[in-house]
Amino acid sequence: MEHVRTRIWLEEAEPADRFATRAAHCRGYDVYGDLLGRARWVDMLWLLFREDAPTQDQARLLEALAVALANAGPRDAAVHAAMCSGVGRSPAAAALMAALAVGAGRHGGAQEVAAAMALWAHMPDMHDVKAWAAGWLSAMAPASPIWPEAGHPPGFEPNGVVTPGIVRDALQRLADIGGSPRLRWLASRRTEVEAAVGLPLAMSGVAASALSDLGFDPAQGEMLHLLLRLPGAAAHALEQCAGSYKDFPFFALDLQEDPLKEAA
Repeated sequence: MEHVRTRIWLEEAEPADRFATRAAHCRGYDVYGDLLGRARWVDMLWLLFREDAPTQDQARLLEALAVALANAGPRDAAVHAAMCSGVGRSPAAAALMAALAVGAGRHGGAQEVAAAMALWAHMPDMHDVKAWAAGWLSAMAPASPIWPEAGHPPGFEPNGVVTPGIVRDALQRLADIGGSPRLRWLASRRTEVEAAVGLPLAMSGVAASALSDLGFDPAQGEMLHLLLRLPGAAAHALEQCAGSYKDFPFFALDLQEDPLKEAA
């Protein structure tokens, strides 16, 4: 009999049907016998990624981060991709795949979060803002001569003029939860950090700091960022699916050299 090798999950088969599960254990906890009805969703999410149960502060921080990331809003590229899928009456899975594909990159996406988390893991003394910013900006250098320089340092908004209010609020609320040294430092030195980097902080930078404080590695952080942003994409896709394509917010383009106008 073949066995699936995993440290995460253990299933006990029903005596009369080995394809039916009698009990399931996650990291040693009986999921349906003990956790169900007692554990929160974030507790289960944590156990799937980590060996031990979260502390109270860790569970609070992960839950707060999940709220902050739940809906990036219809102007976000990943959410807008899901909305496009919804208004075209595509299947539900297509809407989520569209959101995942667009939200996976290095401009506000999950790969940017992973890159920022990798930098947090090798940061110099955080008391020196200039040294911190220099180390952060060094991430823009190409990893290989065949690749161009990165467009912006991870965790910061390349097109931003000011730090959005939701980013400021999320940073401060998350920093107020215990066990978050990176978030607390970033909240207290944000204006200095932004001046040294030359760009405003982005929500991806807040998420990377929170996930680093929680002890997740960059690969785990990338996966969690993708997962935690899906609820808003799903809801907006369903909303557009129920409406008309005539009401869909296609953003108009103002062409400086419109060939149709020139022809007329």
